Amino acid sequence: MKSELHVPSDLKFLTIVENWLLGCLQAELGESFDWSHQSNRLRLVLVEAYSNVVRHAHKEKPNLPVLIRLELRKEDIALEIWDRGEGFDLSNYFPPAPSEKQEGGYGWLIMNRLMDKVEYDLEVDGGNCLKLEVSLPAQN
Repeated sequence: MKSELHVPSDLKFLTIVENWLLGCLQAELGESFDWSHQSNRLRLVLVEAYSNVVRHAHKEKPNLPVLIRLELRKEDIALEIWDRGEGFDLSNYFPPAPSEKQEGGYGWLIMNRLMDKVEYDLEVDGGNCLKLEVSLPAQN
């Protein structure tokens, strides 16, 4: 199953983004297994990724849309979040140190801890793409 959502760069659409994701998962997976933990994980990383696009990548250009793609495969779930901003230079990223009280910079750390695979590609087809993948739990 594949689905995509084009949404404005505005945090007031965050509930729509969340409901789209959860609705797609519910429609496709139904009661095939207990995926509440999985949906919470995906919801958290999607909220983090979308809000980063709105607050950072598109902060000077709120009229740019965000493209979100969901692909549910046999054994895993893949999300892509596309933006048209300047992009994030990962070579300048240093994870927050546990001993220091840092205000930001936790998003990338959270996504890497919650997902099996995280990739960020700069300047692909005129945009930047954050790819997130997680394996589905074995069905009973």
